[in-house]
Amino acid sequence: MVTPKAEASGNGAASARERMLELLRRHIRDPLVIAAMAAVPRERFVPAHLNHRAYDDCALPIGEGQTISQPLMVALMIEALQPLPGDRALEVGAGSGYAAAVVSRLVREVIAVELVPELCERA
Repeated sequence: MVTPKAEASGNGAASARERMLELLRRHIRDPLVIAAMAAVPRERFVPAHLNHRAYDDCALPIGEGQTISQPLMVALMIEALQPLPGDRALEVGAGSGYAAAVVSRLVREVIAVELVPELCERA
C-alpha cells in the first residue's frame, strides 16, 4: 500500500502507474498499446481531487454524470481496434479525452467529438 507521504512525493503516482502497466501486460498482447498507455498521463484526465486514484483499474467520475473508463477497458478497446500508424480515428463521446489521447500515440490523426460542452472544454 502506498503511504500518503509517498503519494505527496510523487513516488505513489509512479508505483500506481507501474501497477496499472503490470495489469495491462497480463491482458494486452500488443506492446504498442501498452507503450501508448504508458505514455499518456491519466492523471491529467481526471479531476484533481481524484489524481491519487488515476491509475486504479476502475472507472472514475469526471463530472456531468460521466466517467473515464477503467484503464484495462481502454487498452482492450484500443487493441481490438488494431490501429495502424497511417489510420485516422474518430471517437464519438470523447468524455475526458483520455482514450483519444492514447489512440493519438498510435495513429496519424484522431478526431474526438463530445456532446457535453463542459467535458469538451476540459478534454
